[in-house]
Amino acid sequence: MRCDEIIQLLEKKAPIEYAMDWDHVGLLVGRRDKEVHKLMLVVDVTEEIVDAAVAQNVDMIVSHHPMIFGKVDRVNDETVLGRKILKLIEHGIACYAMHTNFDTIGGMAKEAAAMLGLQNMEVLEETKDGEGIGEVGYLPAATTVTALVVLIKEKFDLKNVILYGNPNDTVEKIAICPGSGKSVINEAVQKKADCLITGDIGHHEGLDANEMGLTILDASHYGLEHIFMHIMYEYLKGYCMDVEIGIADVGVPFSIL
Repeated sequence: MRCDEIIQLLEKKAPIEYAMDWDHVGLLVGRRDKEVHKLMLVVDVTEEIVDAAVAQNVDMIVSHHPMIFGKVDRVNDETVLGRKILKLIEHGIACYAMHTNFDTIGGMAKEAAAMLGLQNMEVLEETKDGEGIGEVGYLPAATTVTALVVLIKEKFDLKNVILYGNPNDTVEKIAICPGSGKSVINEAVQKKADCLITGDIGHHEGLDANEMGLTILDASHYGLEHIFMHIMYEYLKGYCMDVEIGIADVGVPFSIL
């Protein structure tokens, strides 16, 4: 199967026009006419991932986070990014990113909300054509923050969740924004959510949210977004019958000591 045929499937799932203006999505490295026999799904294109792709003769990497984000002044072996680009090109590996387009319309927040059983959902922050970042919905029944933490750990296979708030509070209306959710705190408050489940919350953002009446559960950036790989695996396996699809579940180490 050609790379451009797979790209058509990816962009059917998450059209690139739904990505934010600042984002880098699409084919970042490689050739569209590349024949793909082996495809690797990842969240982040780390050097470890690239080395594994080379060792396993992978033809294409599909990631959630773009490997190339900022300005690239040069490509050489003196930087991590340069080494990754060189290795991908030298071994003919295509690299494609589905980021905020996947967050917006690809199903990231909707799937995360469904995993927690949220009902009567609506978009947390609309960005384009009724779609947007995050979801807000209701638990089947009101519960304590402590019980919600147990549910999150179970559904997302997490060891730790950081709480900004009171573990004994009762919550029912829940906002969820996989990834970094600092920017949607005000939206969660405006939607009258009891709790925001997200990642990358700093100390001051957490305290400010509490003062606005919002409980924060920080499940880490990777902790919620690793479902990208499983969503895309289920999607692609129905179309790419002659392509071997694998998941490289290498997360960012996260623990509270």
